[in-house]
Amino acid sequence: MDLYADNILEHYRSPRDKKKLLSPTIEHGEVNPACGDVLTLQLTIDDDTITDLGWNGTGCAISQAAMSLLAEDLKGKTISQVATFRPQDIYDLLGVPISPRRLKCALLCLHALKNALHILKGEKIQNWSETANG
Repeated sequence: MDLYADNILEHYRSPRDKKKLLSPTIEHGEVNPACGDVLTLQLTIDDDTITDLGWNGTGCAISQAAMSLLAEDLKGKTISQVATFRPQDIYDLLGVPISPRRLKCALLCLHALKNALHILKGEKIQNWSETANG
């Protein structure tokens, strides 16, 4: 299967929810230290449920498509539901095998989400290895 499957290219060219929110509940940004990809995630949370989200970023098709795909999946979910998201959930959303060299690209969105939730709860943010290991 091609690294840049049609689904990935579609989300890269027409990303979902790539917008700035006026009053997010939480905002958090992450940088992929391996390649410089950048994502900033904003969440609006009401009654423990994600009611809106926006994001911005630059980088490769994998990192940007993964964030777009994740954005579609997050709306309407509770914080406890998204707190259980694991790397395999992102790989499943992408629908293509991810090489070891591209893992951090694919998981940048999950890393940003997990750390946004940690900040929301007043917890210490995770490092990359903690996100990659679930």
